[in-house]
Amino acid sequence: METNSKKYNKWIVILSIAIPVVVAILFGVKVDVELPVFLPPIYATINAITAIVLVAAVVVVKKGNIQLHEKLMKTAIILSVLFLVLYVAYHMTSTSTKFRGEGVIIYFYYSILISHIILSIAVIPFVLITFVRGITNQVELHKKIAKITFPLWLYVAVSGVVVYLMISPYY
Repeated sequence: METNSKKYNKWIVILSIAIPVVVAILFGVKVDVELPVFLPPIYATINAITAIVLVAAVVVVKKGNIQLHEKLMKTAIILSVLFLVLYVAYHMTSTSTKFRGEGVIIYFYYSILISHIILSIAVIPFVLITFVRGITNQVELHKKIAKITFPLWLYVAVSGVVVYLMISPYY
């Protein structure tokens, strides 16, 4: 099975580099289009649902339900992609909202925001490698990396919601 997963390695590297680069480039692109919906609460909700799906996936796999685990993980990936598309669309069509909190809360906000951004980039290869190891039935290797991927991905999903909740009064 390991040779089967090697064919994915090039794609893991390409996507792990391309996604953050494309997102950074698109942040510099401004489109003069008014979107019909207010996106931040929508993509924050998607992040929250992703966190719930991730926890549910761990619970069901511990109970031995591999098929449901796989479906939940695919759902988490789809939700993360949807989040990213909506997040980029919002930032391409809207000016960024500045956090205007004061005192010690500003340090808390920026520590959450910066760690969220860094880990959202770092988690990409972990998710892809973990997924490939799962779909290629490399169970022990999948379990080993999933112990790292799960808390990282969960942190990214939850911290995204926290950042939204903290900045939402300033929209």
